[in-house]
Formats: sequence, C-alpha cells, structure tokens
Amino acid sequence: MGGYQDANYYRVSPCLIVVGSWCCRLILFVIWLPTFLHVTAQESHADHRRTTSLVELAKEPTSGDSGLFDPIEISPSVIPKVPFPTESVPPMYPIPYVPTRYEPVLTGKCPVNFSRPEISNILDKAAFDCFGPLASLVGNVVCCPQFSSLIHIFQGFFGMKSNNLVLSNAVADHCFSDIVSILASRGANNTIPTLCSIKSSNLTGGSCPVKNDSTFERTVNTSKLVEACRTVDPLKECCRPVCRPAIMDAALQISGRQMMINNDNMAGEMNHTDYLNDCKGVVYSYLSKQLSSEVANKAFRILSACKVNKVCPLTFKEPSDVIAVCKNVAAPSPTCCSSLNTYIAETQQKILITNKQAIICATQFGSMLRGGGVMTNVYELCDVDLKDFSIQALLAFGVQDAGCLLRSLPGDVIFDNSSGVSFTCDLSDNIAAPWPSSSSFTSLSFCAPEMSLPALPISQSLKNIGCNSAGVGFLVIFTFFVSIVVLRF
Repeated sequence: MGGYQDANYYRVSPCLIVVGSWCCRLILFVIWLPTFLHVTAQESHADHRRTTSLVELAKEPTSGDSGLFDPIEISPSVIPKVPFPTESVPPMYPIPYVPTRYEPVLTGKCPVNFSRPEISNILDKAAFDCFGPLASLVGNVVCCPQFSSLIHIFQGFFGMKSNNLVLSNAVADHCFSDIVSILASRGANNTIPTLCSIKSSNLTGGSCPVKNDSTFERTVNTSKLVEACRTVDPLKECCRPVCRPAIMDAALQISGRQMMINNDNMAGEMNHTDYLNDCKGVVYSYLSKQLSSEVANKAFRILSACKVNKVCPLTFKEPSDVIAVCKNVAAPSPTCCSSLNTYIAETQQKILITNKQAIICATQFGSMLRGGGVMTNVYELCDVDLKDFSIQALLAFGVQDAGCLLRSLPGDVIFDNSSGVSFTCDLSDNIAAPWPSSSSFTSLSFCAPEMSLPALPISQSLKNIGCNSAGVGFLVIFTFFVSIVVLRF
C-alpha cells in the first residue's frame, strides 16, 4: 500500500533530481519575489469604447486569480444546485395516489416496540420511499438505500438496552417479517426484500466473529469511528471519504481474527469477503446505537449515494443494429436517429436514474458505439439528452413525458394528503448527453483534482520528496542571499 500511495500522491517534477519539487518552488519564489517588489501599481480605467463579446460576458468568474476552484467541466446536472428565491425549484412529479394504511398482522415474537418514534419515523420514510408500484422504478437510488438503512438502524435499536449488536437467527426471522408487514401496511411494496436482495440474515451478523459491544470496543477505536460518521458531508464524502474508510477499517479489525484462523485453507480465503461484509453490518449496528436515528440514517444514505452514483444501472445489449445504420453518418440521418432512439428507449424503460448515473450510462453506451466504428457524435446529431437515459413516462400513474433524472444527492419520495406521493427531479431542461473521446470506457470521476486525494502535512510532503530539515535550512539561507544580491542590483 505504501508504494501505491507514493506513486499516486506525489507528482515528481524534473527538479526532484536536485532537491525536490517543493525545494525548487521555494527557490523560484524567493528569486521572483524581489522582481515583484519593483512592480508599480497603476490605476486602470475601464474603456467604455471597447465592445465585449457575448462569449466573454457568458464566462463565469473564477475563484481568485488562479482559477483553482473553477467549476468542474461536466454537465451542469452533476453539480448540486440550491435555487435562489427568484429561481424555479426542480420539478416535482406527483403520483395521484394516496396509500391505504391498515393495521399489520405481526408475529408477536419480535420483542420490539415499533411505535417508538426513533424506529417508527424511519419505517414511515422507508414505506414512502418504497411505495407500491413505484418501488421498482426508484429501487436502485431511493428505495433500497433507505430499506438498507432501516435494517442497520433497527439492528442497533434492537440491542440498545443490551450488550448485543446482532439478533439471533430465530428472532431475526420474526423481526424481519414484522418489518416487511409494517412497511406493507403503510403502502410499501411487499416484495422489497427480493427487490433489494436483503434477508433476515442481515440482522444476525453472519460469520463476523465480533457480535457484542464489549468485544467491539476492545478491538476498535470507537471514538474515532463515531466521530468520523457523526457528520457526513454529502459533497465531500464521495470524493474525500471520511466515514466510509473508518467503517471499512473497523470491519477489517473485527473480521481479522476469523480471517487469521482460516488463512491457511482455500475455503477460508474464499470466505474473506463474506466475513468482511458481515462485519460491516456489525459496524453499522454499533454506529446506530451511538448516533440518533436521524443522524445515522443521513450518514447511511449518503454512503449509499456515493456507491450507486459510481456505476450505470442500465444493461446495454450489443447495439449492432444502431452501429449498422450510424457507422458512416456525418449529418442528421432519420434512419440512424430512429434506431438510436429506439435502442435507448428500450434500455431505459424500467427505472429512474440520477444525473451522475446518466452521464456514466451515456459515456458507456457511446464507447460501445465508437468501438463498433461510429466515430461521429450521434448524440448531437440526434438530439440525445441525458434525461433520455432515464424513464420518460410514468403512464401507470398518469404522468406523461416525465423525462426525469433524480438528484445524485440522497432523496426521498414525499407524501402529501392532497396530492399523494411525489418525487423530485433534478433537471427541468435538456442537457446534451456527453459523447466519449475514445472507445475504451473507464470509470468517471466527478471530483475536482484538489478533492481527489487527502492533503499531507508540509513536513511529511517535504520528507517524501527528499527535502529534510537540513536541506530546507540550507536552501532558505541560499535563497535569502540570492534575494539580497538581486535587490542590490
């Protein structure tokens, strides 16, 4: 790991041959400083006779002179935007249907008071997010992340007054059944476990060797873990994660014991992933006991959003028909555009996706077309937008031509007594789908360069590039001498 970090964290310049890039920059800065002192400030007056082009007027101002924090050059849909009071808010698509609530039939064998606010509120949220026939459409982005969060929070809530972090197999079966029954009684789809691939065994800790508070707290630096996940920034966590690596580190620590036991046999090696996943569930349970249900739910939803927005949830079959009619086009072609639009429509007719997922899907599909020989930007020729990669019409709910991309930040299905359930879309205009620059598809990053890697202390950076304290001291004296010489002459 150390070699990997050295290779990626530090960019070596030619100056490293002598003393390292930081040292060279120090020399250049001090040499340049005296020349800066001779610069005379002059008052600058605006020339009203000069005609400014529309292109110049349209440019956004940079942050400071360096432009270091310029907006990322990606579709505007990617950047979360808080509307100003004068701007219209993102469109909401109401589903004219009010869920029918009824009293659920419970097993009576789950020793939990489901009416307690800390668990009842999360159940309500999951019921709306997984509302009836809408659940499958928003399953990947809204329903399953919220249902998964509910399971984690329930697991911690169950052991709140005990030393346990997991449920026994028998009790887990009964409680899981009650959870699904309560959700269904509040309007949720009763096939959520299948839709989200979550079972009662997720409540048991599975093969993780640590299943109680006392052992967990002896093994893990719990104060560090809780602090890392107490306040999760929805924008920074996906680029420079804090909570996610803390959870992974804790899971590795508590799973390490069983992994060491099985280290000498192949079966044990194959089960390491299972141990790790089971232990991550135990870590989530511990966090749920230490944080309020609202704080824990927010953190878990943000972590899920970071994960789902890294991949395209659509499955693209081989686009041979599209390639055949679009391979040699250089201008808008009805045959090519018809084939392209039909292919996309058939691919995206099942689910709603986020703006970031749409960018990845468009790039992935475009790479497939380029690999087949379609070199012209057919997205532009055929007016293909990002929202074309998300379902366009919710006919079953009376919504025509929705053309909706969900927000990349965690969102929920909203319930209103008068209008029923609704969800918020991130785009109300048409954003062109990006055409890839090559046929080889690689993972996309939506993070600015300065957000991609954690910063190291200056002393550590200097040490890694070969500038020890003695070398830095010598350079400071040397550059100071050079500065005096320059100033004199």
